[in-house]
Amino acid sequence: MNKVLNEDGSPHSSNARAIIQDEDNDFWFGFEQEYFLWDLSINKPLGFPKEGEPEPQGPYYCPVGARYAFGRKLIEEHLDLCLEAGLNVEGINGEVAIGQWEFQIFAKGAKNAGDQMWVARYLLERTAEAYGLAINWHCKPLAELDWNGSGMHANFSNSYIRNAKSEEKIRKVCEAFRPVVREHIDAYGEDNHLRLTGKHETASIDDFTYAPSDRGASIRIPLFTVQNGWSGYLEDRRPNSAADPYKVASRIIETVSKVY
Repeated sequence: MNKVLNEDGSPHSSNARAIIQDEDNDFWFGFEQEYFLWDLSINKPLGFPKEGEPEPQGPYYCPVGARYAFGRKLIEEHLDLCLEAGLNVEGINGEVAIGQWEFQIFAKGAKNAGDQMWVARYLLERTAEAYGLAINWHCKPLAELDWNGSGMHANFSNSYIRNAKSEEKIRKVCEAFRPVVREHIDAYGEDNHLRLTGKHETASIDDFTYAPSDRGASIRIPLFTVQNGWSGYLEDRRPNSAADPYKVASRIIETVSKVY
């Protein structure tokens, strides 16, 4: 993996890694990367029938059996490759829609987390290529259907959040996101208006909400944080599947760092 620089050694405009302000690695990130395995022969998710529609979404979540699980061999091969490469993949699972999967990466340090996510994405593309499949990173490839889109939920913390021991402090961090909603949406991937509709486990792109264990909130306060004396981490559910993890992390760091 290489960083992109201009001829004079300055960061190229595409080098979002360079804008991250986290030199002491105080910020920890856990990204939940969702995506679709895409059958190029029919231009639909893997497992879709050639004609008509499959059974409604739901049974495909963490599925077992050939009726609902499609592409598991590829998914597990990708996991093995990531682990062999030293990437900190915390888990994999089938997602709500047919042909939709997820892997999670955790790292201490925003740059480290972004690096690992980009390498994992590359390995997934290469693995799928060997199977004659594509990876659809778009956040709402089935926009015309009543199905979930794909996100890249960003779980994050720093010393302030991990050691808050205060509901007031945690809510203060959440409130810091309210006046900069547009700035975050701009950093969280294109076409997010198709995904953030207030349906399918999302908050509306025009709203900002936060609450404990609320999958429909902009920011979910995990039960772990509440039960751990209001100390732990937070989950921004708005970043989409095609978002640049460097840009997501950088924007979150900028917002949280203004709290204290």
